[in-house]
Amino acid sequence: MTAFSADLSTPDLLAAIGLPAGDGHGLPVSTGRFPDGSHYRVEIPSVEGPLCLEAVLNEADRLAVPVARVSQGSGVGLLTDAEIKAMADLAAGAGVELSLFARPNAGWDASAMARSPGGGGLASAARGQDQVVAVVDEIRRAADLGIRSVLVADVGVLAVFGELREAGVLPADMTAKVSVMLPVANPATARVMVGLGANTINLPTDLTLAQIAAIRATVEVPLDIYVEAPDNLGGFVRHYELPRLVDVAAPIYAKFGLRNAPDVYPSGGHLDATTVALSRERVRRARVGLDLLHRSGSAALGSGPGAPGLAIPTP
Repeated sequence: MTAFSADLSTPDLLAAIGLPAGDGHGLPVSTGRFPDGSHYRVEIPSVEGPLCLEAVLNEADRLAVPVARVSQGSGVGLLTDAEIKAMADLAAGAGVELSLFARPNAGWDASAMARSPGGGGLASAARGQDQVVAVVDEIRRAADLGIRSVLVADVGVLAVFGELREAGVLPADMTAKVSVMLPVANPATARVMVGLGANTINLPTDLTLAQIAAIRATVEVPLDIYVEAPDNLGGFVRHYELPRLVDVAAPIYAKFGLRNAPDVYPSGGHLDATTVALSRERVRRARVGLDLLHRSGSAALGSGPGAPGLAIPTP
């Protein structure tokens, strides 16, 4: 263990162990890039099944939105094998990464604490070892069906994921996308997540540019940032900040959720008309955001389908 002088100030002590002395108030421009040299990629969240994915791909083509990744929130366990294969086929054909949520967790279980005023932080956790087993089983099922990206919302599950991938139980190209439900609100936590095996980190929706800059100064993995967040995650519409988010945090996945929209989790066929409409609107919101980015005079480069490093399914 490295010895440190007790006379060091706390900011100097943290800097000595590789952490920023504070938030990035100077908003330094990030030099990080995706493997192809791009600064940003577009992600459409809450793409809950084959019909939603088809709608996203069609709308992306119509509006010329370079969607690189789509993510789903209801979970692997609420899709049939046939539905997962259909989504994998669609995503692979379009060269788009498909990330499925790895559940179960306390928020949908018989947890009183997850529903209590002070216990909301438990909602994303795998509650008990039986749930850890169930989550890992769903990750393995997704991998067997060709999925190469899963959303992880529990620290222990992420650690297990990293170990199983290292051991060859999971494919070497399987990626872990840390969910926004697992709050990574500071550089120290971000560093821990990367050490456990995270490939991308979804930041809390309310972090300031300075707070994001400090995280970027600490980790190199792409950051997933909600440019527009659903109501149950704050309902923020940060389109105007997209140019600065790209400058400060590149490489980023710019996520376009949707404010003033119903919470559809867990989704299913009974909500198809709603979820398909929401999926289309999220792509339109992405077009609005990209237009603003271009009008700003930003020289940032984006990349889309087929870009290197995307966890495209292998059906």
